[in-house]
Amino acid sequence: MPLLLLRAVSTAGAVFGLLYCCVCLWSASAFHLRRQQARRTQFAPPISVLKPLCGIDPHGYDSLRAHCLQDYPDFEIIFGVRDRDDPVVPTIRRLMGEFPAISMRLVVCPQTSGMNLKVSNLVQMLPMARYEYLLINDSDIRVQQDYLSRAIAPLKDPGVGMVTCLYRGIAAATLGSKLEAMTIATDFMPGVLCATQLKGRLDFAMGSTLAFRQSTLGAIGGLESLSDYLADDYELGNRAFKAGMEIKLADCIVEHCLPDYSLSEFFENQLRWARTIRSALPGGYARLILTFAIPWSLVAALVTPGATWAWILFFTAVVLRFAVALFFEIFILDNRPALRDLWLLPVRDCLALVFWISCYAGRTVVWRGKKFEVANGKLRPA
Repeated sequence: MPLLLLRAVSTAGAVFGLLYCCVCLWSASAFHLRRQQARRTQFAPPISVLKPLCGIDPHGYDSLRAHCLQDYPDFEIIFGVRDRDDPVVPTIRRLMGEFPAISMRLVVCPQTSGMNLKVSNLVQMLPMARYEYLLINDSDIRVQQDYLSRAIAPLKDPGVGMVTCLYRGIAAATLGSKLEAMTIATDFMPGVLCATQLKGRLDFAMGSTLAFRQSTLGAIGGLESLSDYLADDYELGNRAFKAGMEIKLADCIVEHCLPDYSLSEFFENQLRWARTIRSALPGGYARLILTFAIPWSLVAALVTPGATWAWILFFTAVVLRFAVALFFEIFILDNRPALRDLWLLPVRDCLALVFWISCYAGRTVVWRGKKFEVANGKLRPA
């Protein structure tokens, strides 16, 4: 009986996984078409770019410099650090000297308003922003020259409360870093587009880009209310959505420069995000069990020896998963160099099922070298 149950469960899981792959391809095709049809706009209000920083990220100088090279008429950049001796400060000083025509300020943010130190920085940086339109992105994000114009464009519509965007992971040479980049391209980004396509709307935002008006913060309780949340970007977008505002995906892709993760650091990072998602969206996280096409189909084939249909199911799952990966890497993320690592996809997918299961074994996460417990999306000391 247990074997028959395992066959039934794994076969059902494989079928749902195949259907999910089809939805991924449908969602990606729809997004690709919308992006091709997007029209440029002359909407270009002054923007305050807020960059909370802590230490030097991979390609840190190039990533920060890219924000200074924007083809945009009027913007300022506000950098925030907790300590004036932070290792990133000389890089900021260098940029200020290199681009004297751009308004740049360095804000030291010593106060702690909650467990999320990034939000604490933002709370202290915000009063320095001169403009109504704000843009926040993570410290390790690298952008193209037309980034600001494309990220701010959807806010021309007064019904749009926030803009976010997709991103591609730029892997270092380590296996852990390559697996992380593949997770972004073949798991997280497809999930974002599927959620948008199936719901007909986006109800969250990502730290790759958060563009909004200062008045939006007033409508959702301000940044201070996010001070204990780990996924502050998700929470900010979700609160804007609940306040009746539309969340839009910009038609640009940014780059997330990944560190040289070891395998243990990759496992740690994946478990952190799994437990964060589970804490914020327990039902949505549980439903992820229906997305693991390769692991379930492999289990079905192994527990049904000699059954041709089971191996057909497995090879179909492999083909569809590679089709999803190829479509996203080539047509959505424009990341052809990542194709050389696609052989890792079945390994990554099987590890994803392990992470999904492991997530339920506790609530502890490690973030920037410190241990926390996540409960209802909020951080507390472990």
